[in-house]
Amino acid sequence: MQQVRVRFAPSPTGYLHVGGARTALFNWLYARKNGGKFILRIEDTDTERSTRESEEMIMRDLKWLGLNWDEGPDVGGDFGPYRQSERLDLYKTFAEKLIESGHAYFAVYDKEDPKKVLYTSVQRPSDGTAYTIVFKVPKNKIISYDDMLKGTIEFSTEYMEDFIIFKSNGFPVYNYAVVIDDHTMNITHVLRGEDHISNTPKQILIYEALGWQPPKFMHIPLILGADKTPLSKRHGATAVEYFRREGYLAKALVNYLAILGWSVDEEIFDYVEKVSSFSPEQISNKNVVFDYQKLEWVNSKHMKMLSSEQMYEQFLDWQRFTGNDKQVPKSVFEICKEKVNTLKQLYEFALPFIEEEYEYSDEYVEKFLKKPEARDIIQNALQEFSALDEYNIESVEATLRKIASTLQIGTNKVFQTIRGALLGKLVTPGLFESIVVLGKEKTKRRLKRTLEKIDSLN
Repeated sequence: MQQVRVRFAPSPTGYLHVGGARTALFNWLYARKNGGKFILRIEDTDTERSTRESEEMIMRDLKWLGLNWDEGPDVGGDFGPYRQSERLDLYKTFAEKLIESGHAYFAVYDKEDPKKVLYTSVQRPSDGTAYTIVFKVPKNKIISYDDMLKGTIEFSTEYMEDFIIFKSNGFPVYNYAVVIDDHTMNITHVLRGEDHISNTPKQILIYEALGWQPPKFMHIPLILGADKTPLSKRHGATAVEYFRREGYLAKALVNYLAILGWSVDEEIFDYVEKVSSFSPEQISNKNVVFDYQKLEWVNSKHMKMLSSEQMYEQFLDWQRFTGNDKQVPKSVFEICKEKVNTLKQLYEFALPFIEEEYEYSDEYVEKFLKKPEARDIIQNALQEFSALDEYNIESVEATLRKIASTLQIGTNKVFQTIRGALLGKLVTPGLFESIVVLGKEKTKRRLKRTLEKIDSLN
């Protein structure tokens, strides 16, 4: 049997979109399931928009997701080069063959009206005039192929016009270059978004004109936004890098992308462990909607699957990547990690512990700090904590309950007043644990600071 060879071929014109990442994932899973090869090809013939910086970002994000490739521009391989911009001679060679066989011709367009053809010829213009190469579409032909997901799809050439395969700037157009690349790289299966269905008939015509067997095609429904249109920036962030910066785990993001269309027997899993059970037949032919809340839920489940040490390593990696480099003591990390769903939330949860000049939230100020009993609560706490010999969770809790009893104020009001006084906000890790982690001296200092804040409000 022929070895399975699939490819992911992004254009380096921007970030790696989550839709592209899911396409890469399904190709990666198919290759790994079948003992095949996963190839990364960079389609950079859009000279005005393609950048090496974008290429590097895409490769970095794929590596972070764990979607390693067997052949590509950085690792090489037997079928390179793996950048289209480095394959121009190859495209020109096969364009000449199409012209020689009568399947293509030269065309010269009016400079003033780019849509107006001045003349066509099977001979290359010899006077230096800029020209394009155009593919000649056979008339009244039915193009048919079996899509791995959608079944038999047919097109008629009755309404198809001849189409350009080489632009006047000397670069091939997508539908031509992709055929040459896929054939010469021995690609056996093309798994891609269903927005490419309309490109397929042109590509099949080129395959047939060159006497080549097309690969097997599979067109996957697109990821949609809440309004049921293709997911884009107007729905919110769509870049893999964004989710990485927001503190999502790579395995959680891949897990979520996998279940956007893959009918698998569980929702939370390590995609690497699911390779053996992957099958294209399990991919749904229905549209799927990207749910940001569901992604956060999936991420929270993956965070809870990690040991404390594993999560701390992931957290440190996230800090290095984002530059949010304020040192978070392990003790602070431990009490913060239980109440958050992302690494960024963990960092933000930890900040009040490590920043002395923390802000008091408006909610805390209005609901508690401006109340007449706030000063008594904080002064009592300062006095009682200063006198504590043993500073632990039990003694801290007993102290706060004693203050509530002495002042005849509800425990919730006492707890929340102290919580905000020490950390500036009302949603924090456990109060008693937080006070112990802060330590006696820092707790006293922060209580005094809050008393000064009360004075400034009056």
